[in-house]
Amino acid sequence: MRFGIHTIDEFELKGKTVLCRVDINQPVDRQTGKLKSIARIKACVPTVAELSDKGSRVVLLAHQGSDIEYKNFYTTKPHAEVLTQLLGREVKFVEDVCGPTARQAIADMAEGEIILLDNVRFCSEEQTLFELKLCLTHEQQAKTQVVSKLAPLADLYVCDAFAAAHRDQPTLCGFEQVLPSAMGRLFEKEYCVISEIMDSPTRPCAFVLGGAKISDAFMMMDTVLSNGIADVVLTGGLAGNILLASQGERIGKGSLDFIYKSNYGEYIEKAKGIYGKYADKIKLPVDLGYVSDGVRAECLVGDVPEDITAVDIGERTTAEYEKIILKSSTVFVNGPMGVFEQDASEYGTKGIWNALGATKAYTVVGGGDSVTATTKYGLSEKIDYICTGGGALIRFLTGEELPVVKALRHAANAFR
Repeated sequence: MRFGIHTIDEFELKGKTVLCRVDINQPVDRQTGKLKSIARIKACVPTVAELSDKGSRVVLLAHQGSDIEYKNFYTTKPHAEVLTQLLGREVKFVEDVCGPTARQAIADMAEGEIILLDNVRFCSEEQTLFELKLCLTHEQQAKTQVVSKLAPLADLYVCDAFAAAHRDQPTLCGFEQVLPSAMGRLFEKEYCVISEIMDSPTRPCAFVLGGAKISDAFMMMDTVLSNGIADVVLTGGLAGNILLASQGERIGKGSLDFIYKSNYGEYIEKAKGIYGKYADKIKLPVDLGYVSDGVRAECLVGDVPEDITAVDIGERTTAEYEKIILKSSTVFVNGPMGVFEQDASEYGTKGIWNALGATKAYTVVGGGDSVTATTKYGLSEKIDYICTGGGALIRFLTGEELPVVKALRHAANAFR
């Protein structure tokens, strides 16, 4: 047991039917039906392979697509094809979640066999709107269709979906109420890595916070600074722009318009409060990049043309941040420094990521855009740990007990 949660080492697996919840949600090319990335699928392979190798009947449950908009949902059939290739054994796709077809497929399984059920979010009770509107307790989630139909067919539930651990949905929190449960290898590893950063990072410890998910960035910034986890926070992207605006610096009309049109205006005041408390530990951009007539241009903060939209940090800021990263012993990154998908606005992000690849520090990258940048710049092998989680990771770093962690701890007490 680790962190009050059972691991799969504590269970006899041979001949057992295991419901294994994974997070293999990936961008899909709707034209070809192919996945644009397989990073999260690769990450869950060790757990799936171990369960199968030890003689379990492995039933995989997963979601695909945005948790709000139904139009973004997609079948998990292509994921089964990728898993088959990665595992070197067949992963049978079942075009059902908890109906008669799925239940019969589970009943017919042989030892070591693996099946992947279709997208669990095709069930309304797995959708975030259902979660937010009804606010079911974990005990109530155990009575939903997906849990009540599948749990009687299983001996054990394994959750390897750390990236979805901030969600409070039946396939994530309901099975632990009625089945012995454990965390998978990926879940265990991510929990350990992030816990170590929170509890005892090797110093100096630098956090690089950027991207466009402002609520996450400021929530994390406040926590890691108030708890003394971070020695310095390097800011860029929209978070950096908002911090600059909070200090009365000009960031360009286009940048301000974007902040207010996106309903982020309230964060300017929040940023002012955070910077007021931790100004000695927060680094703000000293120059910004923007695009003029299709060409990159830069300006010092304070000399920003009125009509620009800042889309990157500048060369001076990038150089300063690179030096700090190279001198650090622990570096955690969440969010790019700008619009790195475009050549004219990728300079800052590319520079920071190259520094991550060169530093001797222990490096951790988390969040979807950060993982994408790591792949783009060919640095996956040089980063010490790449977290699959985005929202879960950030909430974990704020000290919040995630719903899935709570459910797994309940199972550890209920099924000794």
